[in-house]
Amino acid sequence: MDRPEPLALVLWTFAVRGFLLASQGHLFAWLRRRLRERGTAAAGWIAAGVAAVGLGLILYGDMFQLDVELTGVLRREPGAVRYLADVWTATAFAAYALLLAGGWVRRRWRRNSPSEAPASPERRHLLETAASAAVAAPLAIAGYGTYIGRTRFEVKETSLAIPGLPKDLDGIRIAQLTDMHVGPFLSPRELETAVAMANEGKPHIAVVTGDIISQLGDPLDGALDVLARLRADSGVYGCMGNHENYAQCLGYAERYGGRKGIQFLRQDARTLRFGDSLLNLAGVDYQRRTRPYLEGADQLIHPGAVNLLLSHNPDVFPEAEALGYDLVISGHTHGGQVTVEIVEQTVNAGHFFTPYVVGEYRRNNAALYVSRGLGCVNLPMRIGAWPEVSLLKLESA
Repeated sequence: MDRPEPLALVLWTFAVRGFLLASQGHLFAWLRRRLRERGTAAAGWIAAGVAAVGLGLILYGDMFQLDVELTGVLRREPGAVRYLADVWTATAFAAYALLLAGGWVRRRWRRNSPSEAPASPERRHLLETAASAAVAAPLAIAGYGTYIGRTRFEVKETSLAIPGLPKDLDGIRIAQLTDMHVGPFLSPRELETAVAMANEGKPHIAVVTGDIISQLGDPLDGALDVLARLRADSGVYGCMGNHENYAQCLGYAERYGGRKGIQFLRQDARTLRFGDSLLNLAGVDYQRRTRPYLEGADQLIHPGAVNLLLSHNPDVFPEAEALGYDLVISGHTHGGQVTVEIVEQTVNAGHFFTPYVVGEYRRNNAALYVSRGLGCVNLPMRIGAWPEVSLLKLESA
């Protein structure tokens, strides 16, 4: 049975699109007013032209995403145009949100100070400067996320307690790389840095959990050549993500990766022996929300072993736990990719799409780990959710 779109996701999608359209209307009104104050000729036409270009960029990015959703294929398109569309969309959203928040604060302040005299020219100038800064701040933040945060790789070490873990598996280290999206926003050379960081952890097992590239034409061979430099005592394994499906390279990635020493587990499993204990490593292709999760994955479980599942999509966790998997390792979410802390609360769009956004989750005796991953999609930037090289250590509960 098909899984319906979650109501929260539908509402979020329409709210964001309406918000972005409103932001361009506000841009037109604000820019026209400022130009008229300076006596600029044809202020309305200039403001309309700027807003029209901005609206066109937003619609371009939206139609591109809609094409992906309808066809299931991520087509190659002019990188510079898409890059500009993504940055404009992100900054328009943030700038408009800041302006609305500032306006709300100003109205509240005026309501609580009814007897105050009209603002002086100096104060009006200060308010205008603050409004301009609110528009400029998202551009500066986007620049930081694009040119610095995008490659601010971090090693995230996490201990995962597994009930009943045999002594010979206690302390097993697993290096995980996921969501590389090698292409315009992450080069093979930049990926080399992440691979070297993973190797420094001296893992027993290395896993690659999908989205090696983003779209047709991205350097898949180059990405796999770099990932083949992962070093682990018991081998390098992987599963496929949704972008391998979009780019229609599932079979090719499996074959080329296999020649390079990366074993992609596509509805398949490998049983690894450590001393007298067994670790069963299973993997599945990307699990689409429109189909039942983990069909046939019960056949991949090895009785008497600790069973670990590689699944790009973390939403399979409840089904995996019910089938008897002890641990699921996933990616897909990018940890939200852009995360902001406000009054000790995390603001993260990923929460609208899944309850499993980043880090460790527990369900009865089973565990799930969701990595922030390395690359970018939609927005060519990382803010708050820095790129992650995951080093997982199994421990007895």
